Amino acid sequence: MEKEKGMNREYKDRLFKFIFGNPENKEWTLDLYNAMNGTHYTDVKALRLTTLDNAVYMSMMNDVSFLIDNVMSFYEQQSTFNPNMPMRFLIYAGMVYSNYIEESKTYRRYSSKQQKAPTPKCVCFYNGTANKDDRIVLSLADAFDTEAEPDIEVKVTMININYGHNKELLDSCKPLNEYSWFVDRVRTNQKETDTLEEAVSAAIDGLPDDALIKPFLLANKAEVKRMTAGHSIAMFA
Repeated sequence: MEKEKGMNREYKDRLFKFIFGNPENKEWTLDLYNAMNGTHYTDVKALRLTTLDNAVYMSMMNDVSFLIDNVMSFYEQQSTFNPNMPMRFLIYAGMVYSNYIEESKTYRRYSSKQQKAPTPKCVCFYNGTANKDDRIVLSLADAFDTEAEPDIEVKVTMININYGHNKELLDSCKPLNEYSWFVDRVRTNQKETDTLEEAVSAAIDGLPDDALIKPFLLANKAEVKRMTAGHSIAMFA
């Protein structure tokens, strides 16, 4: 059962990236950024994905990272509560910023003048079954086992996106609202179907016709099913 639960979590984590980290769906990524920051960007060309290339970083891949208006956003989705996310974000950020500096035509790492870099914003979207507050701030400082003040700090804002939580945020980002509904419906369907694949298929078909993510999921239904191939019934968490 633990193995099945692990595979279910992996599927859901990959699905978030498949929807919001896909170059085909940059308008949804931009919509999510606007909802998170109270901004109103409309030009998807202003958003540049910086997600680590899985062909290069096979052992360490982040879900979604992107640059817009000199803000470097790191978005991760987690199906279980993980207090170690700040350490993971530290590693992701180090790799992404390293790439940014290498590709930059203006950043001079050995300059005697202060070089400006994009401001990092770290967000973990949580939709596991454990009851968690709508918003929690996780701190890397809590991971160190001495009382010495650390010289490195990373703070991660964990947002509960389970259906019914953070209503204002979900209402302001239709694709995120639909994703939250979809995950909730899969959980419900699993109680009535034999496999996760069947539960996912039924949830796709059950999305409202005006759902933004429905045409995308339908067009990629085989890929979504491939993600869930071989999974047995279990709680979608």
